Amino acid sequence: VDTATHKPEQPPMKFDAQPSETTSPRRKCVLLRRDGFLSAIEDFTTPIRDGLGHPVGATIVFHEVTAGPSTALTTPRPPGDECLTAVLHPVLLNGELAQAITRACSQGNQAAVLFLNLDRFAHVNDCLGYTIGDELLRSMTKRLTSCVRSSDTVSRYGEDEFVVVLAQIERVEEAAICAKKILTALAEPLSVAGHSVHVTASVGIGIYPRNGLDAETLVKNANIAMYSAKDSGRNNCQFSQRDAGARAIERRSLEGSLRGALERQEFVLHYQPKIDLRTGAITGAEALIRWQHPEQGLILPARFISAAEDCRLIVPMDQWTVYEACRQARAWRDAGRPVPVAVNISSAELHDKGFFDDVRAILEDTRLEPHYLDLELTESALMDNPDTTMVVLNAFKTLGVQLTIDDFGTGYSSLSYLRKTPIDTLKIDQSFVNDITANPKDAAIVSTVISMGHSLGRRVIAEGVETQDQVAFLQAARCCEGQGYYFGRPMVAARFAKLLQTTASASGLN
Repeated sequence: VDTATHKPEQPPMKFDAQPSETTSPRRKCVLLRRDGFLSAIEDFTTPIRDGLGHPVGATIVFHEVTAGPSTALTTPRPPGDECLTAVLHPVLLNGELAQAITRACSQGNQAAVLFLNLDRFAHVNDCLGYTIGDELLRSMTKRLTSCVRSSDTVSRYGEDEFVVVLAQIERVEEAAICAKKILTALAEPLSVAGHSVHVTASVGIGIYPRNGLDAETLVKNANIAMYSAKDSGRNNCQFSQRDAGARAIERRSLEGSLRGALERQEFVLHYQPKIDLRTGAITGAEALIRWQHPEQGLILPARFISAAEDCRLIVPMDQWTVYEACRQARAWRDAGRPVPVAVNISSAELHDKGFFDDVRAILEDTRLEPHYLDLELTESALMDNPDTTMVVLNAFKTLGVQLTIDDFGTGYSSLSYLRKTPIDTLKIDQSFVNDITANPKDAAIVSTVISMGHSLGRRVIAEGVETQDQVAFLQAARCCEGQGYYFGRPMVAARFAKLLQTTASASGLN
């Protein structure tokens, strides 16, 4: 049987586009050739229609881009926004990295991937706005690209993330040198739209072939190493390690647990005394947050503060800390043992638009006089946006709140700025106090800070005091106050109340 006689007659197919039709928009692509090189290509799509005009297929034609190849391989302009960078698009990153791996393999060299995340960049957007955040990204990109060779590749990987591919390295140390060069360049204060902004970065390093044989694995391991850099205090670089994956999983689990901890009120405050080095009297207390984990017990802040900052929980944690410290200070005052309480304030909280109003409301709600609250701020927090910060500090000073620069000597503050700030106290960082009796340089630094503080009319307190010899040195240098294990470890509120009753004998001073 001739089956063709039983089929309806089909109109002939048309393989050419109708005159009124246009092909689909050209899309920028990249082809990884067998020789390991990348070629920029574009594709055109033309529909195939039957005689009735119904689409039955398509013809796709690829051709190599011969004009402006650099344009085809750069980041496209985001809709409704200016192009922030001229670096490689993340879609093309794997191809470029695969090419670097191929070359390294054929020449017996190594390749490196640097995964970079700007520390606390989200807080810049929150506090200063996305326009300034975008401008900051442009400036950071320029600094980043100026730190690498023309043969290296820079790709913007996310809102505040970049990936750098070092195509040819002979020694692993070359990757570390490049990472440190980048960190130094990015850490320099930057003026953006009239604001002085200080942003650091955390960098994870993955090496081919030791940390992966393909692009996806290398980027993944470098990303994990970046989290290790954040856990190590930020503004540093870390190489990928075998156990880094487990640490990254633990970090993500920690961030999730922190959210529940706030809701379940698992945080508590311990209080460490501050001592007048002349009289031995308790001059104040520093409130230090602890996490009373239901399974792991008491967790110190070194384990969770970094994670809280990254997942943007640090602001509500700071707010809780201020409220609880003020509530406790009021309770001690009502019991006839008034003592100022100091609270560490993060950079995110300091630059939060509602920070001043929140603190004022807390003082009113707890009925605590402002001079019983001491806000401890780091130098780096003060210098993130010094002009705006000065306005906030003056507002607190007018309100009557005490202000302290914590970890003094480790940041970027200038003497000119310090002279103008309404700061009451300079707290010398414990890294200088530790070796004042053994290291002449540290001794000279501490003595200079004490003398400068007196000249500026500021009180000076030394933290990390642990020995009688350190106490004797600080007394001889006329340091006002001391804080550290020598005088007392952080303790619960009830124990601190008992200490207030026996100040002289508990101070450890003769």
